[in-house]
Amino acid sequence: MKSALYRAPTVPAIRPSLPGARVVTLPAMPRPPVWPPAGPPGGIVHLTAECWPFARTGGLGEAVAALARHQSAAGQSVTVLMPLYRTVRDRVPHLQPVGPRFTVELAGWSTHARIFEAALDEAEGSGPERVLFLDLPEAFDRPGLYGEGGTDYPDNPWRFALFCRAALSILPWVAPEARVVHAHDWHTALAPVYLRTDWGKESFHRRLASVLSVHNAGYQGHCAPETLQRLGLPAWLYDWRLLEWYGRVNLLKGGMAFADAVVTVSPTHARELCAPDTGFGLHGAFAALEDRLVGITNGIDQDVWNPARDPDIAARYDAGGLAGKRQCKAALQRTFGLPEAAATPVVAVCARLAAQKGLDLLLAADVPAEFPVQLVVLGEGEPEYARRLAALAAARPDRVAVRLTFHDRLEHVLMAGADLLLMPSRYEPCGLTQMRAQRYGTIPVAHRVGGLADTIEDGVTGFLFDEYTPDGLVAALRRALDHRREPMAWRRLVRAAMARDFGWEGSVEQYQSVYQRACHDRARRRAS
Repeated sequence: MKSALYRAPTVPAIRPSLPGARVVTLPAMPRPPVWPPAGPPGGIVHLTAECWPFARTGGLGEAVAALARHQSAAGQSVTVLMPLYRTVRDRVPHLQPVGPRFTVELAGWSTHARIFEAALDEAEGSGPERVLFLDLPEAFDRPGLYGEGGTDYPDNPWRFALFCRAALSILPWVAPEARVVHAHDWHTALAPVYLRTDWGKESFHRRLASVLSVHNAGYQGHCAPETLQRLGLPAWLYDWRLLEWYGRVNLLKGGMAFADAVVTVSPTHARELCAPDTGFGLHGAFAALEDRLVGITNGIDQDVWNPARDPDIAARYDAGGLAGKRQCKAALQRTFGLPEAAATPVVAVCARLAAQKGLDLLLAADVPAEFPVQLVVLGEGEPEYARRLAALAAARPDRVAVRLTFHDRLEHVLMAGADLLLMPSRYEPCGLTQMRAQRYGTIPVAHRVGGLADTIEDGVTGFLFDEYTPDGLVAALRRALDHRREPMAWRRLVRAAMARDFGWEGSVEQYQSVYQRACHDRARRRAS
């Protein structure tokens, strides 16, 4: 089950105010020192609100699962801790309890909690090897992850604060070898705060280094100042250098202030976060981190996303033999109810239906009217975008197909069958779809921001545009379609895209370096 929206808890997500022209004067990022590629100083514990295949609304759950799985494959001791949502119980009915019930306290209130674990064969696909679920019924036995019907639960800050406290309290028991606590996004950003305040004198917790990953800085966890007391936080934390942000409490900002290292999901996005136009109102806090802020590009599972072995597509193929891709295109057209036309370019959009993904730009560009193409859209999200896209499909049923849902198999079908992928994102911290598309020889046309700029080589493996305008998108798509009219040049482009290495192995090594440094800094602070 997927939530339609992924939002900040109490106020709309802050979006960067991107001008018509691309910001080209991004600040230089200090280069972090490279640590020896030795083993990690101990175990790694990921604290996350989402983890595939148990619960996810977007890229967060998939990224956490893939990172943890590849860290385990590299010989590291890894534990993932996440809430036990009602949807997890529905997906994995035979959860096994781990240990007895225990008490969690928060601001003078207490409740009983318990840990559960899923058998590996209960999960769909190959998730992380060790995932523990914290059962806190008052907070997480609800229909949605973050809210219902497009409305966030008003107590989201309290829910995830309770999760963080429960997770930290059981670490000596469930992960005694832990040396690094890796928190993800605003939901678990209070873990570094609690670690250095409430657990600041506990010998086990004092030795733990904390790393905070910012997957999407548009979601920050805002709440009213009076919420601090309910979160068990002292009033002195309401300070502009810590958790205060324009008269509000900002949980993400607080986590950044206390973490030993902060990671975002691409080098270009790390620079963007330090710039006023693209820093989501936190550019000063990001810039102040200096060399504690590192950009590491996410990867994809190249065994799962491999057209030569993909069981979900009509025909398998590789860069040396592309005949199967033509069969996949025909299958895609049949699946989405479009005329089978080998010569007509199929342009795909696979995204959460939200303003961040450039849906306004896509609709304003009116691609089906501008070009002789078929447009296929796969995604779910905000009702207004769903309505407008459905209306477009109804007006041009032979040119536009829209599937207002999401399923992993359909994404494979789309990646294998499409000729081009549109990603006109307003901002994109990393993005995974453009990597998958290139692996399948589907050429991305994307806005030159964040991870899109880091993973698409303009004119070599895809096409990028700088101006965030309908004209900018149309010009880039025209370049791509002009290129497609030259068969030899197009095959070179497709083969170059399919040859890209987007595996997690290099990213895991970079995270290991960040952990090593964070542990070194933590040991130095303890000694001082």
